[in-house]
Formats: sequence, structure tokens, C-alpha cells
Amino acid sequence: MLQNWFEKGMTFEQYVEKMEVNKEELLTIYNQTALTEEEHAFFVGLTNKPTKVIVLAADWCGDALLCIPVMKRIMEATATDMRLLIRDENLELMDQYLTNGTARAIPIFIFMDNEGTELAVWGPRSAYVQDLVISLRSALPPKDTPDFEAKVKEVHHTMKDKFLHDKTMTDSVIKSVQEKFMS
Repeated sequence: MLQNWFEKGMTFEQYVEKMEVNKEELLTIYNQTALTEEEHAFFVGLTNKPTKVIVLAADWCGDALLCIPVMKRIMEATATDMRLLIRDENLELMDQYLTNGTARAIPIFIFMDNEGTELAVWGPRSAYVQDLVISLRSALPPKDTPDFEAKVKEVHHTMKDKFLHDKTMTDSVIKSVQEKFMS
């Protein structure tokens, strides 16, 4: 039952306190993120407004770095309680929310009502971010080349920099979540 998973989860503040990777960056994104009046009105006005959300995440994950603070701002606007679970400590739940039926991609946001009934699932990233990731990865050399690992690190650095300094990244998450609730 989702309610039991929710009760097991950490608050945003507890999650941040336990972070060993990306803590400063996550807080930077959180502090830089604000909903427009229109976005705020949209989320507050939802007829199927969630009251709780479970997040499957890990502090090492770049997508979690971007999405968790943005989602926290959305949840604050709607007085929705958000609890976080570490993916690798909660595989029984994670395996119910695999991306494309095979990948334990995170973060995954499971929106629920007061009774613990699932209303929607979102994650691990917006289509805009997905397109950017595909584009950057397409330029990687073959895995067996000597500089492959260095190039992968460059891609991760580029993504992290965009998450921290390019507002279109946070805007794409907000828009994607809005679209999820419009469908």
C-alpha cells in the first residue's frame, strides 16, 4: 500500500540533511526556483490535486538534483506533503515504477490522494531535458575508446551546469508536471 511507503519516507529537510552529494547544488536550485502566478494558480486549481507525493531518489542522481527542488516548490504551493525514499533501499517499490519497464531511473514522483490512491506518476525527467541528454550523449565516442570516461564526465558536468544556471531546465520540469495533470 502506498500509504505505508509514504509514512516510511523522509521529509525534504531530512533528505537534504542526509545528502552526501549535490547538497549545495540542490539547495541552490531550490532557492532559485519560483512559480509564476499562472503556474501557482494552475497547481492550486487542480481538481485532482494530490495531497501526498512519494519520491524515489538518490543524492548522486543529476535528474534528482534538478527535479526534487523544483517539485518541492510545486508541493509548497499546493500544501502537498512530499516524502522521499532512497531508491536502492526501496527496490520493492522502485520495481513497480520502472522506466520503459526495465530501468530503475530516478527520480520518480508518485502523486496520491489522502487515502493513498495513486493519482499520477511523473519522472524521471522532462522531455526537454531528455532531448538534451540524448543530444549530448550522441556526441560521445564509442565505449571502448580511451577517452570515453572523460567525455562522459564532461557530459555530466555540462548537464549539472545547465541545471544550476539555465532557467529553461527548471521551467521544463514545471511545464512537464503541468502537462501530466492536464492529461
